[in-house]
Amino acid sequence: MKLLLDTHVWFWAAVRPDSLSGPAAEAIADPANQLGLSAITLWELLVLARNGRIDLGADRQAWVRKHIVESPIPKDTFPLTLAIAARGEHLPDYENPDPADRFLAATALEHDLTLVTADRSLREYGRLRTLW
Repeated sequence: MKLLLDTHVWFWAAVRPDSLSGPAAEAIADPANQLGLSAITLWELLVLARNGRIDLGADRQAWVRKHIVESPIPKDTFPLTLAIAARGEHLPDYENPDPADRFLAATALEHDLTLVTADRSLREYGRLRTLW
């Protein structure tokens, strides 16, 4: 299965794996699954750290290097393309205004990925395959 990890899922997998649901933890640990991140995930994580909502330590770039370059998560990264940006603005019946969530949904749809997320608004969006 090709999985796209939501920002909180990637963060939890890296530092608090017991926060993951059983199915999410199993899917992430399964070597048969392809794990991916959107470029927007890194941006969102750094914004959360800058605003004091999460702690990445004193050297945020070192945290990023450790958890992207040295970690088995992710295997694939998906850039924010013009197609994803346009699709993120046009998600029929999806009312969530959060740009990161809209870009994640658009990335999953554009690349035919299952989004691993605890976010209820994303899980309830009927056009998106999700796992939690």
